[in-house]
Amino acid sequence: MKKSILVAASLLLTSSVAFAADFKQADNQWFKDAQASIKARMAVQPITNKAKNIILLIADGNGVGSNYATRLYAGQQAGKLGSEHVLPQDALPHVALVKTYNTNAQTPDSAGTGTAFHTGVKTKAGVLGVDETLARGDCSAVEGATVTNAVETFSAMGKQIGVISTARLTHATPASAYAHSADRNFEADSYLPEGCGQKDIAVQLIDVMKSGAVDIAMGGGRRNFITKETKGDEGKSGKRTDGKNLIEEAKAAGIQYIWDDKTFASADWSKPVLGLFESSHMKYEADRTGEPSLAEMTEASIKALGGSENGYFLTIEAGRVDHANHAGNAARTVTDGVAFAEAIAKAVEMTDPQETLIVVTADHEHAIAFNGYCGRGSDVLGLCYDIDPAGTKHSDKPLMGKDGKPYTVVGFLNGPGSILGEDGSGSRPEVTQEQATDIDYVQQSLIPLSSESHSGEDVAVYGRGPWSHLFDSTIEQNEIFHVMLQAATAE
Repeated sequence: MKKSILVAASLLLTSSVAFAADFKQADNQWFKDAQASIKARMAVQPITNKAKNIILLIADGNGVGSNYATRLYAGQQAGKLGSEHVLPQDALPHVALVKTYNTNAQTPDSAGTGTAFHTGVKTKAGVLGVDETLARGDCSAVEGATVTNAVETFSAMGKQIGVISTARLTHATPASAYAHSADRNFEADSYLPEGCGQKDIAVQLIDVMKSGAVDIAMGGGRRNFITKETKGDEGKSGKRTDGKNLIEEAKAAGIQYIWDDKTFASADWSKPVLGLFESSHMKYEADRTGEPSLAEMTEASIKALGGSENGYFLTIEAGRVDHANHAGNAARTVTDGVAFAEAIAKAVEMTDPQETLIVVTADHEHAIAFNGYCGRGSDVLGLCYDIDPAGTKHSDKPLMGKDGKPYTVVGFLNGPGSILGEDGSGSRPEVTQEQATDIDYVQQSLIPLSSESHSGEDVAVYGRGPWSHLFDSTIEQNEIFHVMLQAATAE
């Protein structure tokens, strides 16, 4: 049957190529590139064997719009106009659109979305590893609402587990892989309400590491593992009030603790590793010193987990794309987006598609917007320049609003850069190319908010490897987990 399908496809392709030669535009490069692309896609065959390994890469807040901004930036940094650039995720063979809403939120948060792709069920905003029957903050109902998460699922199959994030390891997205909590904010005991019987999220991470369910955990958030009286490796106090030093507990259990780029480089990866590189979140990529990159953590984890007889599950989050968007700071959105792309490239390079399922997605999008009819090559971090009717690259004339002022390629629908200002006048500040391209520039926005918001639109999921062809059409976010489960259990 498969042979006859391949023969039929080959005949169709041959006739298509022959027919294409009859077009007047047959020698046009766009036409030829499209024919080559179709030919390559027709050659892709589903892989339906069992996946030994599963790698889930999430860029928090990196929806289709944020991804587009990163593509433009990466392309322009490479000397291109930008739009034609291909990011590593763009090159993966299978893709679908993903509906991201939480059960009680049209615009979702990262706890509900993380729970969806780490457990296979949608749930309310703000809760972790529980179903939608639980009201956020109700500690008494956690046990009855608990659902099986990714760490529990894949460790039960004998797989080794890695959890990586550039955010705090106790933050919503990484925590959704291993924790059950009535509120995403219960990161340390000091955040638990009086009488709350559940364990805080930091304790839950150390528990799963001590049990052997998680072999590698790296990210930020050191403060949630040490007491208020304890100074961490960089001199900052912790958040705990219960007297526990969870880092010392981990070390006593044989878990290796690393906290900077030097201890990362000298780590013994044959042992379990807990890496806490910052008191809170890790640094933005543009500001990174003294700590490993996301690609470096990805490479080290794949090398360390790759020797497992039963394979591994590795969940990787580029958490600070989200934070840059919240800050209305497109420059750090795209530089962290490029760091995420480098981690994807490393995962693709180091794995065999016959045995490793790679899934790339975002938990949600942001209220990012692209302004005006910009000519190609307009700096994604700069002003929007007019189209050149006689050429390909933009003209040297910036486009103007009705107020006679130029505007940037990227803006936000809401956020700290609101043009309304404190007096609500709506008089838009004039911006120059030099100002707009500064790393700290906050993009202009409409509705004034102290923190720019998520948006509820669809995001993409990209896949390569066993059963990745199931990423097709438009799917619910919780279906991502079911594709991973199908790949891990296929006969």
